Amino acid sequence: MKKETSISKASATKGYLTGKEIRAIAKANKREINRLEKYKNRRAKLSEFTSEMKNDGNILEIEDLHTYFFTEQGVVKAVNGVSFDVPKNATVGIVGESGCGKSVTSMSVMRLIQGPQGQIYSGSIRFSGAGDNEVYDIAKMPVHEIHRIRGKQIAMIFQEPMTSLNPVFTIGQQLDEVSFIHFPDVTEDDARAKSMEMLNLVGIAMPERVYKAFPHELSGGMRQRVMIAMALVGNPRLIIADEPTTALDVTIQAQILDLLRELKDKIDGSILLITHDLGIIAEMADYVVVMYAGRVIEKGTVEEIFHNPMHPYTIGLQRSKPTLDSDSDTLFNIPGNVPNPINMPDHCYFKERCDRCTAKCSGDYPDMIQVSPTHFVACHLWGKEEQNG
Repeated sequence: MKKETSISKASATKGYLTGKEIRAIAKANKREINRLEKYKNRRAKLSEFTSEMKNDGNILEIEDLHTYFFTEQGVVKAVNGVSFDVPKNATVGIVGESGCGKSVTSMSVMRLIQGPQGQIYSGSIRFSGAGDNEVYDIAKMPVHEIHRIRGKQIAMIFQEPMTSLNPVFTIGQQLDEVSFIHFPDVTEDDARAKSMEMLNLVGIAMPERVYKAFPHELSGGMRQRVMIAMALVGNPRLIIADEPTTALDVTIQAQILDLLRELKDKIDGSILLITHDLGIIAEMADYVVVMYAGRVIEKGTVEEIFHNPMHPYTIGLQRSKPTLDSDSDTLFNIPGNVPNPINMPDHCYFKERCDRCTAKCSGDYPDMIQVSPTHFVACHLWGKEEQNG
């Protein structure tokens, strides 16, 4: 891995890869993929993928997670050392521009990273299971064991319901399938009753009609409600909502967000909400995680992030949001581009785009500094010396 990375960085200055470098990358990739695939498909005892929560008040703890994609040009470090917690009965929002690693983080939790090129390389994803009171380390679970939690204890609402729902099966068939998979002893009548209950729960007025309908016969808002109902069939403790209001009009967005807020209380669970919209985060989230180029650069309560943002990137994101009291007739944008994920620099990834850059920013990547019991920031502007000063 180190040799392959050095090859990629050396070639970045030339702008191209030689045949020798391409072969070296392919050889290194094959070696790592084979190792990770073997580990992923191993037969393991329960003790090998169980763990303990560092804080019993959390339902999910992600610690130093690395998720890589092995490509012909090199290793894309889509998630590069991400750490944050999801407390019980709370909503945690993840924000950041496109390509920062939000969705890859959520797909890592669900173990839906497309292999063999995509792999969870290292780190821990500790989840507090229900019923058996086990704490599973999802990153260490073999593939054949993931059924213990995926779709049942952790459910996901995907970004685009039209591509997530199967067009050749009715809504009822797809809802019932969840019950058949996760509750082997369930009867057809029980599965139908559970599906109808979930359709009622998400506020669908005519559940019998929707149950018999195909996805193309429903509107975007109705399909999104069906996706939420499908996520709830297994009685999950954690719902991951990846851009749940994308491509919906404002009124339907408000209804979906109200529905998610009500459901969190009804299921007595937590929500991991991924979105670009800071307005949605301000309205829905209890805690906020700000990501940039595969790393967490700031995290804290929603009040801390919105009323006391400390990282220049977080400040830039908030300035990018249009407001009615703005004196300017143009929208603010953060200049520059995200660095190449294959050839990430050793210094702060935001350095080239930052208007508050100092000499320290050319040094090592900044450590995560704790500025309050719940507020953390990775920026040289808030190092230990500045805190003491």
